[in-house]
Amino acid sequence: MDGRIIEIIVDSFVPIITAGFQYTIPLTLISFTLGTLLAILVAIIRVSKVKILDPICRFYVWVIRGTPLLVQLFVVFFGLPKIGFIIEPMPAGILVFTLSIGAYSSEIFRAAILSIPKGQWEAASSLGMSYPATLRRIILPQATKISIPPLFNSFISLVKDTSLASNITISEMFLVTQRITARTYEPLVLYIEVGCIYLIFCTVLNWVQNRVEDKLMLSKSEKKKVKEIVDNQI
Repeated sequence: MDGRIIEIIVDSFVPIITAGFQYTIPLTLISFTLGTLLAILVAIIRVSKVKILDPICRFYVWVIRGTPLLVQLFVVFFGLPKIGFIIEPMPAGILVFTLSIGAYSSEIFRAAILSIPKGQWEAASSLGMSYPATLRRIILPQATKISIPPLFNSFISLVKDTSLASNITISEMFLVTQRITARTYEPLVLYIEVGCIYLIFCTVLNWVQNRVEDKLMLSKSEKKKVKEIVDNQI
């Protein structure tokens, strides 16, 4: 490896990693947080079969899961301005990634809620607890515990999916790499470098996931439920 290649790798590292902390990580954290809240709401609506809202939620999940994320980004950022809705790149990215996480994670939460034995619902009802109270105090805490491992998988996937935001001019890591590549004409080296940085981010998150799962100490039955949920997402 000649000196020029090493110099390019070293010089590009700081701009790429800076873009990661300025855009990739905030985009991921904000979208995942909002998407998870949306997912919980959608899952509760679907499990409770709320009239009017249930068909809307089903349609939303169907559309988001059935269309490519890149197409969704293009529709929001390039398409909506044609009908008068102009959204800046970062808000557009947050909106699309939030809707995506909300749709996929709602199925995780819904499956986790449905995996709770019906006897617990009946026991709560016999104690005079209302449906909302049963959800809040008994069902959701257990469902959340079961949902955490597959949710971590979604979070790690979102870190990688944020690279698509380069297509709507968000200066995250991949777009910065593309700009450096256009200047240095070294695509192989630079794309491998940014790939390694994504790999480091995801490896750290995998380590955190393993620590969290150890803390949760899922039972065998809960681990089986988690596996079923993950398998259904593949």
